[in-house]
Amino acid sequence: MRSPHAFRNGESPTLRDHTHFHSTVTAQKLRRFNSLILLLRLASFSFSLASAVFMLTNSRGSASPHWYDFDAFRFVFVANAIVALYSVFEMGTCVWEFSRETTLWPEAFQVWFDFGHDQVFSYLLLSAGSAAAALARTMRGGDTCTANKAFCLQSDVAIGLGFAAFLFLAFSSCFSGFRVACFLITGSRFHLYS
Repeated sequence: MRSPHAFRNGESPTLRDHTHFHSTVTAQKLRRFNSLILLLRLASFSFSLASAVFMLTNSRGSASPHWYDFDAFRFVFVANAIVALYSVFEMGTCVWEFSRETTLWPEAFQVWFDFGHDQVFSYLLLSAGSAAAALARTMRGGDTCTANKAFCLQSDVAIGLGFAAFLFLAFSSCFSGFRVACFLITGSRFHLYS
């Protein structure tokens, strides 16, 4: 007699999609983990957007220096604008994952995409902030900051906000790295042991 669960279309038991049992505790841990990643991405977005806006609005008239006259300040603006856009995209993928309980792309691609881009954009923010901090320090030693204190202060605020965005993105990168490690060890982006 044939089994009611016979294989269809040449499927074999190894190719079937087996769903894993998740306890309530594990599901809560996964939701908490995803919520933490979403919170880090929201913070990274907020700080990088604020840094880009502060740098963009850092002009005091024709006699005052402009942010776009300095390469390092342009680098801060562009890097923070890119990270803000990336963070919006990643927040969207987090919301997608919450609502659909699946990743936007195949799991292997999603895990490596998140980790790789978190790393690259973290280093981008760090290098932009470092270059701008060196320029700001040089400007403080010269006549620029004595004549235009507001320009230098707003530049310092934008640089500080960029470093804060870097910290949140670096923490997010650590969690993405944890997902990569779990994926390599267990075949899933989540550590499934309760």
